[in-house]
Amino acid sequence: MNILYLTQFFDPEPTFIKLNFVKELITHDHHVDVLTGYPNYPNGKTYDGYKNVRRKTEWQDGIRIVRVPVYPSHDHSGLKRIINYGSFGLSTSVLGLFGLKPDIVFALGIPTVDFTLSLFRWFRRSKIVIQVQDLWPESVTESGMMRNKILEKILSWQCQAFYRKANGIVVISEGFKENLIARGIKPEAIEIVHNWCDEQSMRPAQFREKLPEEPFTILFAGNIGILQSLETVLEATLYLQNQNKNIRFRLIGHGVKVSELKNRAAELKLTNIEFIPPVPIDEISLEYDKVDALLIHLKDIKLFEITVPSKTQAYLYAGKPILCGVRGDTATLIEQARAGFCFEPENAESLANTAIKMSEMTHEQLAEMGQNGHEYYMKHLCFKKGVDKIDTFLRKVIGQ
Repeated sequence: MNILYLTQFFDPEPTFIKLNFVKELITHDHHVDVLTGYPNYPNGKTYDGYKNVRRKTEWQDGIRIVRVPVYPSHDHSGLKRIINYGSFGLSTSVLGLFGLKPDIVFALGIPTVDFTLSLFRWFRRSKIVIQVQDLWPESVTESGMMRNKILEKILSWQCQAFYRKANGIVVISEGFKENLIARGIKPEAIEIVHNWCDEQSMRPAQFREKLPEEPFTILFAGNIGILQSLETVLEATLYLQNQNKNIRFRLIGHGVKVSELKNRAAELKLTNIEFIPPVPIDEISLEYDKVDALLIHLKDIKLFEITVPSKTQAYLYAGKPILCGVRGDTATLIEQARAGFCFEPENAESLANTAIKMSEMTHEQLAEMGQNGHEYYMKHLCFKKGVDKIDTFLRKVIGQ
């Protein structure tokens, strides 16, 4: 099968689907090309060595990668974000078809590539499969990024048409599937494939046996932004400090809320919380080794009840107990894996009490909880199983 993987973000950018995915798909007797933009994520600046001005073909490990110009921007400006996504859609529709004749286009599901997919359907007779990592328009409207009701209706109409054009859709959760079925998408046209983590850059964490006087340490690693709502962690930290509990939080990462949270922690005179700059992915396992548990937390909104943040898979693979502050599909996943405890999102007292409960477990109980998570990941969520499911679904769509 001749497959085109269409994605705005690709190697060397730190993305979920990387070159190793394409290489693994090729082992299933496929030819795979990549159509993408010039790398500029996450800093919004074109990477050194690239000239973001024209269509260019490059080769990595024998794989053809076609790059088209994009407007590089990933700051807080909603308008610049729209231009960034829109420029990729425009470039791929004008420059993308030349020399590419796929049987099937496997596309990261951003609605701005809608016209590009239509062109491949019309002029190449390609089947279309959309991979939905973020559900549109909910990812924009419920997160508060768009507040204009007229624009919301236009975007909602566009997204509805976008999903209905696809021959198949790959989603990351049961909640996403139910949402699309409610929009009129046929259940048999939807396949659930949970995300995997970057297994090449990580390893299972070493399980430490802390000394009695050491604090029970909980780590949050990732983006520290508005949607993570980590003010809850500060409130929980204050509660634990007032209760004289020997529990500490570590926050690793960058984001728009880091400075504000640091200032607030200083105002509250918190001594049991630490802010650490982001570390490369191939060093994150060393950070997991130093702690006793891992934290997932998102704002308490409907959208997050049907999604699964990518750090969930990384935490399960790491094999450390998990404190989960996300309702719905994420909580179900943690509970099915028997890998941790869930608490009410944006509820500091619930987080603090759950942290106390976990800190009172024995070393053996904590180790078993972590091992449960790792084994569940390897059985249900690992990279190879995910690619196998995508391969099977693509063959079903193409009729092989």
